[in-house]
Amino acid sequence: MNIDGVFAGGGAKAIAFIGALKAMEDRGYVFERLAGTSAGALFASLIHAGYSSAEIKLMLEKVDLEQFKDRKWPGSSCNVLSWLSVYFYLGLYKGDQLEKWVEEKLAAKGVRTFADMEPGSLRLVASDVSNNRFIILPDDLERYNEDKNRFSVAKAVRMSCALPYFYEPVRIGCPKEKQALVVDGGILSNFPMWLFKSKNKKKLERPVLGFQLSHDIDNGHSPKIRNAVDFYRSMFSTMRKAHDLRYISKKDAQNIVFISADEISATSFSEAQKRYEELIESGKHATSEFLKDGLWP
Repeated sequence: MNIDGVFAGGGAKAIAFIGALKAMEDRGYVFERLAGTSAGALFASLIHAGYSSAEIKLMLEKVDLEQFKDRKWPGSSCNVLSWLSVYFYLGLYKGDQLEKWVEEKLAAKGVRTFADMEPGSLRLVASDVSNNRFIILPDDLERYNEDKNRFSVAKAVRMSCALPYFYEPVRIGCPKEKQALVVDGGILSNFPMWLFKSKNKKKLERPVLGFQLSHDIDNGHSPKIRNAVDFYRSMFSTMRKAHDLRYISKKDAQNIVFISADEISATSFSEAQKRYEELIESGKHATSEFLKDGLWP
């Protein structure tokens, strides 16, 4: 059965999506259109390119996720240099290695630019902090005088994954002096179920299934704010969730697979690799449980 899929952001813990994809394959589901934010954008692009759960599992087993932490000054973890990277380049890591890896994997399946895909079949979310708006890729590229048919899918993934202060923002647009700074789509819409949501249910071409890396829609708890760090985390979390919650009701939860992975930080690459099999099993179990009674869609 053909369906549309939406994958939420979640950084390293998105490894759980491998298990979710495996469960979907076992039930015979095929994704027609895909959307995602941040790590969800990465998985959506790999699935759309034709990678199976087994192939993605194997490729991530072989890669050291720590390599995606590419510093401006290799070999140095000096606090001063780290601070300078954030201050002058707006990010601790460059993000070049992530884009290069994604580019190689997509090219192996014949995907380089959005012209290699059916129009509207892959949609990724990023945030334009220069103009205070979110970007839907490739739809909104014309705003920046960018040719969406020649735009690199790997670069779009990198834009969606550019976590503020962790990765440097991506600059896009012509002319150069009017380029916009683009960062992780998760700061504005971490779970873009709304991309495939139609006000007229009769116009809905296919069932839409979302994959979220949390216990439920709002995670079921309120954070304790005891200091400035807690305040920043809560503020950032609010930015990530507020827009999506406006468009996702309890009724919509019937079309969302909730995968428990909250205990792992989005940037804890080493921890995620240590718990690689556990994360995959979590994703597979949650999806299998969701589908087991045969009532969806």
